[in-house]
Amino acid sequence: MRIDKATARYEKWLGRLITLLPHDLRLKHDRMAESVFPFLRATFYRWMQTWPEVSPATAKAPAVLAVGDLHVENFGTWRDAEGRLVWGINDFDEASPMPYTCDLVRLATSAIIARNESQLTLPLSSICEAILEGYRNGLRGGGRPFVLAEQHHWLRVAATGVERDPVTFWTKMDALYRWRKEVPKSARKALEKMLPDPKIPYMLCTRVAGLGSLGRQRFVAIAEWNGARLARETKALAPSACLWAGTKGATKEIRYQKILDAAVRAPDPLVRLRDGWIVRRLAPYCSRIELSQLARKRDELKLLQAMGYETANVHWGSPSEMPAVKKDLNRRGANWLQEAATLMAEAVRKDWKDWRNAWK
Repeated sequence: MRIDKATARYEKWLGRLITLLPHDLRLKHDRMAESVFPFLRATFYRWMQTWPEVSPATAKAPAVLAVGDLHVENFGTWRDAEGRLVWGINDFDEASPMPYTCDLVRLATSAIIARNESQLTLPLSSICEAILEGYRNGLRGGGRPFVLAEQHHWLRVAATGVERDPVTFWTKMDALYRWRKEVPKSARKALEKMLPDPKIPYMLCTRVAGLGSLGRQRFVAIAEWNGARLARETKALAPSACLWAGTKGATKEIRYQKILDAAVRAPDPLVRLRDGWIVRRLAPYCSRIELSQLARKRDELKLLQAMGYETANVHWGSPSEMPAVKKDLNRRGANWLQEAATLMAEAVRKDWKDWRNAWK
């Protein structure tokens, strides 16, 4: 199936489940044509179609509750219940049972594509070795959250660059479009439940963000409380694209909250699934981090190791599967991840070329 037909079918399926915004979908399609990396980020549904065909050996592995749409820009920071800064995987829209290898191959593929687009500088072999080393360490140690306090100083420096300055953040919030039309009652209720006081007045805006979720409804409540501003965002969720692709174990259940609660994590208490909407705090250091936002002086090897380790943190949310995962990982050859990710990077690039031609 060509990528344009697959996209049309997926969006038709998704549109039967949630409200889609035509203008935002057109923007998504435009961004998919820009380069391979945004195309990868926007097309997890296509990944679940092609990965089992392109790399069948890696698609046969023990299943865990996995991230699915994992890539090098699906990481960010948040504040835990103690106010400490924590780093880890940011988005779980596509969470579903799937082979543990899916997250590793997709993460490595995204790193290879980012390298091809000059966003990373590590050699190909080092990329895959770093991810696997971090993942193995996470499996051996039973997982451990990345709390950026006494430890991981290098990661704290890398994650708090000038692009995430509070002044920059609130300038972007001020530029959001004020929403004066009807809002789904469930969305408004979800937002108000996550405010420190549900009675405080707030301004309602819309926000265009992300790539995989671009096209879905997003609403942002901005309020002033105790002398400063705060923001909460709610985004419409749908079942994982694994269900559309026919992945074994996929159901209509939205697994976002389940994977958050099960993972080895210092959770953000202000991220909750409510009646089909994921609500989260928006703040200068509570957001996803793009590679361009990281400090220029950064240790990319350690960063990819940390990403591999954090992937293990999430997979530890399926503890009964860990013996099988360890056994399967140990039996794989030395270069399995590099071989699979290289094949997938080529497949994604071919799809991108086809999409760009169709888009033109």
